[in-house]
Amino acid sequence: MIGTFDFDVARDFGTALLLGALIGIEREKRNAREGFGIAGLRSFVMLAQVGAVAGYLATSLAQPWLLPTAILAAGGIIVAGYTAAARTHPDRLGLTTELAALLTMLLGALATTGHREVAIGLGVGTAALLAYKQPLHALVGRLGWEDLLIGVRFLSAAFLVLPLLPEEAIDPWGAIRPYTLWLLVLWISGLSLVGYIATRWLGQGRGIAITAATGGLVSSTAVTLTFAKQSREGSAHPQTLAGGVLLAWAVMFGRVLIAAAVVSPSLLQPLLWPFVSTMLACAACALWCLLQGRNAQPAPASAVPLKNPFSLLAASKFALLFAAVQLLLVAGRDYLPHGGVYAIAALAGLTDVDAITLSMAERANANASEIPVAVLAIAIAALSNTMVKAAIAAFSGRGLARPIVLGTAVAVVVGAVATWLSAR
Repeated sequence: MIGTFDFDVARDFGTALLLGALIGIEREKRNAREGFGIAGLRSFVMLAQVGAVAGYLATSLAQPWLLPTAILAAGGIIVAGYTAAARTHPDRLGLTTELAALLTMLLGALATTGHREVAIGLGVGTAALLAYKQPLHALVGRLGWEDLLIGVRFLSAAFLVLPLLPEEAIDPWGAIRPYTLWLLVLWISGLSLVGYIATRWLGQGRGIAITAATGGLVSSTAVTLTFAKQSREGSAHPQTLAGGVLLAWAVMFGRVLIAAAVVSPSLLQPLLWPFVSTMLACAACALWCLLQGRNAQPAPASAVPLKNPFSLLAASKFALLFAAVQLLLVAGRDYLPHGGVYAIAALAGLTDVDAITLSMAERANANASEIPVAVLAIAIAALSNTMVKAAIAAFSGRGLARPIVLGTAVAVVVGAVATWLSAR
């Protein structure tokens, strides 16, 4: 705007300047540490501003050739700097700084051509990628080929298989919609994948509490079985192991709450009080057990045998289980007495709480009148699953029966009371 101050233009140029400074500061600090670099703070700020000016002029003057010309000119300067550095420091060749410089210029252009939010997101992400060089390399070092292949399979299932599935129901009762079913499978697998990555990042066996918390995101049943086995071997105090088991259960309740709320946001409020109360009850019992065993001889937690939570076979099995639960719920609604759905929830929870959780969340999302039924069914399934794991720990572990039974009793009572109060 001629003769007046255009705040939007100033904001766009300011965004470009700050993004250049953000990336430039990281590069200059890195150059100072490594004793080598072709560009620092000032260079990156100027590159961002060149991109911003070129983008602004190309848009306001309707001369789109200005932007690619500026990019080519800056690219030539970057190549010249790289060539000079290669001659003087041939043992330190790399493309990170050069690519960051080119990207910084493009981010400046994005900021002044109507894509400021995209530029900010990419700029912050780029700065984080550059700053966390060592942790990222360490993470890659912990990953094996099997982890990489399973990541590819997960992406293939999400972006190749999912778009091919029909969105309409394929059964006479309208219960099974392949697209929705597979989407829910990907969601629960992705949630488990987060826990798996956290475990690989932190390392297994770094302490019972850490092992239990990260393992609970993937499989609280696996944590229960592993700690029960460790109690029989006598490698850790039973109270400490019981605390780890209860902590994994607390994480499981939080995981179920998140899974249900993402599928059906309307379930968040009615489920929040019952599940947060139960989660806190488990966490409190876990803390008490861990404090009871704090004076015992410390022993590292056994590595929980967690497999990568996504494989096409495992996903297909879960999809079949989910479809079976969907059909059972339809049958329970149409042919069984009023409590049929709750009986199915209790039975489904004996083996897996995720399938019934997603099934009821999907029903609640499609029909708001199903919300009270879904809340009670999910709570019943979660408590049923907890009691099964308590039986496993009490009967297969040594010294776990008393703390696990007491912790389970507290969790079940708190969960039942909170669910009842929430349903009133």
